[in-house]
Amino acid sequence: MITALKTDTGKIRQHNEDDAGIFRKEDLVLAVVADGMGGHLAGDVASKIAVAAMEEQWNQAETVPSLPSECEVWLKERIQQANTRIYDHAKAHEECRGMGTTIVCALFTGKFVTVAHIGDSRCYLLQEDDFIQLTEDHSLVNELVRTGEISKQDAEHHPRKNVLTRALGTDENISPDARSFELSAGDQLLLCSDGLTNKIEDDELKQMLQAESLPQEKVDLLIDKANQNGGEDNITAVLIELALHAKEGEDKC
Repeated sequence: MITALKTDTGKIRQHNEDDAGIFRKEDLVLAVVADGMGGHLAGDVASKIAVAAMEEQWNQAETVPSLPSECEVWLKERIQQANTRIYDHAKAHEECRGMGTTIVCALFTGKFVTVAHIGDSRCYLLQEDDFIQLTEDHSLVNELVRTGEISKQDAEHHPRKNVLTRALGTDENISPDARSFELSAGDQLLLCSDGLTNKIEDDELKQMLQAESLPQEKVDLLIDKANQNGGEDNITAVLIELALHAKEGEDKC
């Protein structure tokens, strides 16, 4: 497994409210991307607490479940713990009241990945020629698309596109979504904040990931392209590629 990560302030913002991490434990990998909520106080604090909480819990865990359904519960419980830390911090610090963050996590166990998220940071899977968005945005415009009130094309330019229906840290109890997916050698998983997906269409993301280059080179190019297209927001991308040389029956991570 080859991993790459880059986070960038962008061309307009004065500071970076995104945070991310890739954490390993023997053959297991946990990847996390968090995007502090723009327009709220201390979004950068919220995203940093979220990633740090996930890393600490990861390091303290003696075991990780081996079944997809158990991994989904396990990951949602860790996200709830991260939520509690952000919520409690905001209550204890007046300057942080109202802060929040998105979060998207991917837990690799070898033959499958469990993805959990809250908000509109996304996870994509490139598997052979299929490019699939594994997460569904917790946003107002996505609800409008889901109910048929607007089209996906209209959603791209909707004035309330950035309004979230779920976030980490804004409420005491949360409801993250979690799903598990089988993996094959050569698959690529992209976790990213909306600073990337708002600036690069899915078709172009797919083409850039299919390029014959190393994951870090791809991540660097993704960030550069988002900046070339405006870079109005912070931009974060984590890319994980499963080695092609893995043999059938072997652990592909």
